[in-house]
Amino acid sequence: MDADTKLIVSYMLGDRGAATAQSLMRDVAGRIANRIQLTTDGHRVYAEAVEDAFGAEIDYAMLVKIYGAPMENPESRYSPATCIGCRTGILAGSPDPDHVSTSYVERQNLSMRMGMRRFTRLTNAFSKKLENHGHMVALCFIPYNYYRVHKTLRVTPAMEAGLTNHVWSVEELLNLL
Repeated sequence: MDADTKLIVSYMLGDRGAATAQSLMRDVAGRIANRIQLTTDGHRVYAEAVEDAFGAEIDYAMLVKIYGAPMENPESRYSPATCIGCRTGILAGSPDPDHVSTSYVERQNLSMRMGMRRFTRLTNAFSKKLENHGHMVALCFIPYNYYRVHKTLRVTPAMEAGLTNHVWSVEELLNLL
């Protein structure tokens, strides 16, 4: 996700393995023409994937969250541990420390999980087939980029990024098929 335009540049369905990270980073690199600043979470597979996809042509930082000890209370078994701090590692180039953040993408993930039952574990709506899950993710990101006006931007992310000059209608998206 681009922090300035809020555009979802790319997404990938898959496990959290190296092959998925490689595919995602190659796709991101293929969609962007200029040098960018990228921040990922502390998942180790991203470091090699970013280097392979971008080489030295990127300002790349990794933000590692430090979590406190899990609670022993049985009622909290589905609750995440408390984040007690963050550590930033610069892996390539010279990223601006003021813009090293994963907040926008984390907020987007939260919005998806809260807004679509397919992301709610332990329910009967949870996606059981990867193909169906992929369709739901596409149905989230396409409207988000092209015909949902972002509250802080007051235009769509695609308009802010210069990809279009108007809010798309559902009919325009369907005509792409």
